[in-house]
Amino acid sequence: MSAPGRPRKERRVSYVIGQAHENQHCSGVTALLDKVPAAGGGHTLFSAGRDGTVRRWQDADGANPTWSATFEAHTDWVNDIALVGEDRLVSASSDTTIKVWNASSSGECLQTFREHSDYVTSLAAAKQVPVVASAGLGCEVFVWDLEAALRPVVRAAPDPAPSPLPAVPAPGLASSTRTAPPLARTSSAPTPGPLAGSLHGSGAVPALEGPRLSSSGSAAGASGSGEGYRPVACKGHKQSVYALAINEAGTLLVSGSTENAIRVWDPRSGQKQFKLRGHTDNVRALVLDPSGKFCLSGSSDAIIRLWDLGQQRCIHSYAVHTDSVWALAANSAFDHVFSGGRDGCIYSTDLSSRESVLLAVEPQPVLAIALAERAPSPPSLWASTPASDLHRWPAASPAGAPSAVRRASSFVAGSLAITRARASVDGSAAPVPVASRPLATIAGSPAIVQHAVLNDRRHVLTKDSAGEVQLWELTRGQVEQSYGQVDFEQKEKELFEMVSVASWFTMDTRLGSISVHLETPQCFAAEMYATDLAMPNVSDDLKLNLGEYTLRGLFSHWLAGRREREKRQPPPDPAPQDSPSAPGDSPGPPTPDPQDRRQSDSQPEAGPASLPPAFQFSSAAPPSIMTEGAEGGPWRRRATELTGDEGDESIPGWAREALHGKLPQRDQAKCSFHLVPVEGSGLKALTQGKLSAPRILRVHKVTNYVIERLQLDVPSALSDSGPPDAHPGGASSNGSVDTGQPERAPTKSTRVEILCNDQVLKPEWSLATVKAYVWKKPEDLLLQYRTVVVAA
Repeated sequence: MSAPGRPRKERRVSYVIGQAHENQHCSGVTALLDKVPAAGGGHTLFSAGRDGTVRRWQDADGANPTWSATFEAHTDWVNDIALVGEDRLVSASSDTTIKVWNASSSGECLQTFREHSDYVTSLAAAKQVPVVASAGLGCEVFVWDLEAALRPVVRAAPDPAPSPLPAVPAPGLASSTRTAPPLARTSSAPTPGPLAGSLHGSGAVPALEGPRLSSSGSAAGASGSGEGYRPVACKGHKQSVYALAINEAGTLLVSGSTENAIRVWDPRSGQKQFKLRGHTDNVRALVLDPSGKFCLSGSSDAIIRLWDLGQQRCIHSYAVHTDSVWALAANSAFDHVFSGGRDGCIYSTDLSSRESVLLAVEPQPVLAIALAERAPSPPSLWASTPASDLHRWPAASPAGAPSAVRRASSFVAGSLAITRARASVDGSAAPVPVASRPLATIAGSPAIVQHAVLNDRRHVLTKDSAGEVQLWELTRGQVEQSYGQVDFEQKEKELFEMVSVASWFTMDTRLGSISVHLETPQCFAAEMYATDLAMPNVSDDLKLNLGEYTLRGLFSHWLAGRREREKRQPPPDPAPQDSPSAPGDSPGPPTPDPQDRRQSDSQPEAGPASLPPAFQFSSAAPPSIMTEGAEGGPWRRRATELTGDEGDESIPGWAREALHGKLPQRDQAKCSFHLVPVEGSGLKALTQGKLSAPRILRVHKVTNYVIERLQLDVPSALSDSGPPDAHPGGASSNGSVDTGQPERAPTKSTRVEILCNDQVLKPEWSLATVKAYVWKKPEDLLLQYRTVVVAA
C-alpha cells in the first residue's frame, strides 16, 4: 500500500556492485535482534545494516555464528528490525517502506507496506500479539495488526458482527471510560493460529502464510493487505521520531522524538495519553518493562532516565555516558539496563544501586546492542558500530573476579551529565573495561569510503575502509585491478587519460558498495566504438550505446527467460484464407525502427553469452538491480534471480523499450568545427563554412578526409577495416565530413597532421577530447591541417 498523495519520483534503474560476500555486511550495522530459541534449539541473531540487507546468523555459544540467510529487497538503509511471533520478521528502511519476511526462509518477502512519507527509523513489536508499530522522519507513528494486514482477501458471506472487546487499561495508568476499538475484527469462535494469544483472537483467519514475493519485491495478488486495511495512526508528533517501544500485551506504546519529549499512546485507538518531559535533547532509545509500568529512555543529552508511567514522572536519572546514548536494552528481570552510545562505551547499570560497570569500549560509536540471555550460560551482548563487524561482549564481570578488578570497572552513576563528564577528565576515575577483546566476532567486508569516476566513464577508482584501492569496470561490475594500500590521489593521477565521454550515469557509495544510477534519457548519451571495447572482428565504425548495452547486461537473464517463455507458448492461429493479412501484419515481434536502433544486425538476441565481453556481468557475484516499476514501490533483486516470469509492470517502461532496441528520441551529440590549412602551408582551403560530426569522431577520420579532398598521394592516418562513419560531414550539402572515398596507396615520404591550438593531435583522439583538453573554449573548434615530409 502506498501513502496517498505522495508525489512519485522519476523512475530510474540502479544496480549495486561490490557485494561479493553473501555472508558479510559491507557497511555499518544499524539494528540487532537476538531470537530466544525454542526448546532444544540454538539462538538466532538477526542484523540489519546500511548496505540495505538483513542477515540471519545461527549463534552457538563459544563459537562465532555462521551465516544462514540474507534478506535483500530494500533499496536503502535498513534502520530497524522487529520479530512478531516466531516467524515474522519486520524491517524498516530509509526507502520509506516496511517489509514483512518469513524469518525462517532463505529471504522470502511476504509483504511491503508504503504508508510512510519519509525514512522509517524505528519499530516496536508486542510479544503476545501480532502488533508492530513503526515511526520515521515524517512525524508519523503507525500501528499495524499483521494478522489483518497479511490476511488474504477472501470473497465469502460476512460473519455476524462480533462484539467489541473491552479496552485493557495499561498497568499503572489511570483507568479511562473510553473504549478502544480493536485493530481487527474477531470471530466468536477463535481458532489458534501461529501467533496464538492475539489481542483480538484469530477467528477463522487462516495461518499467516502471506503471498509470495512478486518481481516488484512486494506481495503478489492483493495490493497491500486485506482489502481496505489501514494501520492505526498515532497523530501528534511535530518532529521526527527516532525511538519506539511497546509492552508485551500491545496495550501501551511510547515514542521519542527530536522534540526532547516522550509521548505515551494507546496503540489500539491511536489516542495520545500524556507526554513526558525531562530530556534536553533528542530521545534516541526507549525500553518498556514487560508490564508497561516503567520506561527507560536514552537521549543525546547523555542521560538515561527511568520513568514511572503510572505517576507520569521521572524517578531516576543515570549519568553514565559522556556523549549521546544511542542504544538501550534491559534484562528480563528489568533490574539492569545495558547502554551504548556515541562515546563507543558499553555499560551495565543496576537500576536500584546505580552501580555502572564498563563492559567494553568499541573503536567507533555504538549503533545497536542486543542482549542474549542464555541460561545456564552467562549473558552476553552483541554490539554494532558504523563498521561492518559485529562483536559479542560479556554482559557482566566474570564470576569470581577479584574485588579490585570489579572496582576498577565500576562506578556509581550520578544524576547529572556534568558529573560524568568531569569524572572522565580525571584519569584516576576512568573505569577499566571488563573485556579488552570480544568473545566472538562476525566479520564484515570493508565499506567503500572514497571513489573517483575516470574520464572514460566506464571505470571507477575506489578506496575502502581498510585502505585497499581498486579499479572497477562499471559495465561488467567487476574489479579490474587491485593496487593494495596505495595513495588514492596519486593513483588517480596515474590513471588519468585525455579522453572525453558524455556523462551517462551517476553513482554513490551510500550502501558501502558501488551504486550506479541510470535515468532516461541521460543514460543513452554516451557511445563508444566497438573496437575501443576490445570487440574482435567488427567494423571500425560500429558504435555501441553504453547505457543500452549496460541495461541488456543487467537484464540478460530476464531477456533469456522471456525468450524461452515465448518459445514454450503455442504459435498463434493462422489468418483465415478469406481474410489474408496485409504485408507486415504477420504475427511476431515488431521490427525495430532503424532510426531508434542503429546497427540492429549487431544486437545480441538474449542471454549473457551473446553480449559483448565488456557488458557481461558476473554470475558468481551478480549485481543487485534496484528500480521502481509502473505499479507499486521500489524493489531490489539479484540479476540472476530474474527469470522472465516477472510482469512487465515491474520494470520502468523506458527500460523495457530499451531492452527491445527502442531508445528514446534524442538529438545526436554533434561537434561543430572549422577546418582550415595552416598558414604558410601552401595547401588550399577545403570549405568556406563550418562542419559538424559526431562527438566521438576520431581525428584520423578528419585526416583521411583531408587526404581524400586534396587528392594527396599520402597514406591515410589509420587503416580502416570497415566502412566509414555514415555522413560524417564534408563539402556535402549538409556540411558534414565525408570519408567515404577509397584510400590511396600509402607512401612513407609525406603525412598529414591535424593541429589545434598549435598542438599536433593524436589520431585516436575524438573531437570531444580535443575540445575538452586542447581547445578548452565554448566556441566551435578550429582545426588546422598541414603536410609533413618524413625521411624514408
